[in-house]
Amino acid sequence: MSTYVFMKILESAPDRYDKGIDILSFGKLSQAYDRLISHIQKGQKVLDIGCGTGALTIKAARRDAKVTGIDINPQMLDIAKKHAEAFHLSDRIRFIEAGVAEMESMEAKSFDVVMSGLCFSELSEDEQAYALKQIKRILKDGGMLLLADETIAGNFFLRAINLPVKIVIKIITYVLTQTGTHAIRHLPEKVKKAGFKIESLRFNKMQDFIEVTAIKYKEAGS
Repeated sequence: MSTYVFMKILESAPDRYDKGIDILSFGKLSQAYDRLISHIQKGQKVLDIGCGTGALTIKAARRDAKVTGIDINPQMLDIAKKHAEAFHLSDRIRFIEAGVAEMESMEAKSFDVVMSGLCFSELSEDEQAYALKQIKRILKDGGMLLLADETIAGNFFLRAINLPVKIVIKIITYVLTQTGTHAIRHLPEKVKKAGFKIESLRFNKMQDFIEVTAIKYKEAGS
C-alpha cells in the first residue's frame, strides 16, 4: 500500500501525521529510516530534503550529527521544531522553509551526507534530475546519498497485484488533496547517471518501496 499517497492525505492534518504514517506503513518506514541513518557518523554535516515533521532528521541528530532539514510546508516544519525541542536536539538541528529550487544557494561540498525520505516521489522528472545535480554539488567528495521512497515493481505479477489498490488510493487522494501521485521509475539508474556509485539497494517484499545508499565519486583534480 502506498505510504506516499497516505502521506499527501495526512499533510492536511500535520498534527496527526507521524502517528498516521506509522500505522499505515505498519512501522516499516521507521525501520527503513533506521537502516538509512545507521550510515551516519558522529559530527557529520547532514542535509534532510523534504524533512516533513522531522522523523528522519531527528534520527540523524540523535547520532550526534549536525542536521539541516528543509521543507516547503511551514506547518510540518513547526511540528518538526517541536519534536526537536522535545528530544532536546534543537542545538543539533536547523530547519529551513525551502524546496529543492533553493538548494542552488547552498555552498558546494558542504555536507557529508544528504538524505531524503518520501520526497523524491513528490518531484517531477526534471525536479528529480535537478535535485540530484544539486546534491552532487553540495556533497563532499566521498559523501553519501541516502534515499527511501516509493518505486514501481519491476515484476509484472507484483505490479498487477498492487494496481487495484493503488487505483483506489489515487482516487481517494485526489478527492481529498487535489494532487496526484507518481512512484519513481528507475531511481537507481537516475542516481548513477547523476554521478553516484550505488553502494546498496533494498526493496520491500512487494518491490514498491526502495532504499538507496550511494557515494559521490571523487572529482578529478580535487
